[in-house]
Amino acid sequence: MVALIRDGDVASYGTLVDRYTSLAHRTAYLLGAGHEAEDVVQEAFVKAFRALPSFRGGASFRAWLLRIVANETHNLVRSRRRRVATELRATRLELVRDGDPAVQAVADAAGAELLDAVRALPEKNRAVVVCRYFLDLTEGETAEVLGCPRGSVKSRAHRAFARLRELLAEPDKEAVGD
Repeated sequence: MVALIRDGDVASYGTLVDRYTSLAHRTAYLLGAGHEAEDVVQEAFVKAFRALPSFRGGASFRAWLLRIVANETHNLVRSRRRRVATELRATRLELVRDGDPAVQAVADAAGAELLDAVRALPEKNRAVVVCRYFLDLTEGETAEVLGCPRGSVKSRAHRAFARLRELLAEPDKEAVGD
């Protein structure tokens, strides 16, 4: 598809935009763009189009585009001059869906607790969790999107999960057996 666009078939870019808009929007939103995600995505697609001549053939367009989205989001957050907690409310975790209202209520509460815990993580660790587990990116794609080595993705994920375990631990676990 990229080769067609480079050869002058600009209409094919619309196909790429259609294919990746939802993912790009979700990425921008989850990485901190919040209600400005649409603007970030538009800017990212314009920059990606302009940078297509520098796109390496054989590379993952998805990861390359998401890297641009991540950079644009970072620029937005930095321009706000404050660290913004990631807006994860738009993402609904499908933890349990069996029709039982009681089970659903517990699942929704657990999902909300998990999202709160993810929001409490440091920005770099939160970004790894978002990319790997909310956006379902591979380790390599996550490294490319965040502009860091794969080893950093691994160590940040390890630290994030250690912290999440602490945040989500039941305080009265010993009292449960009483």
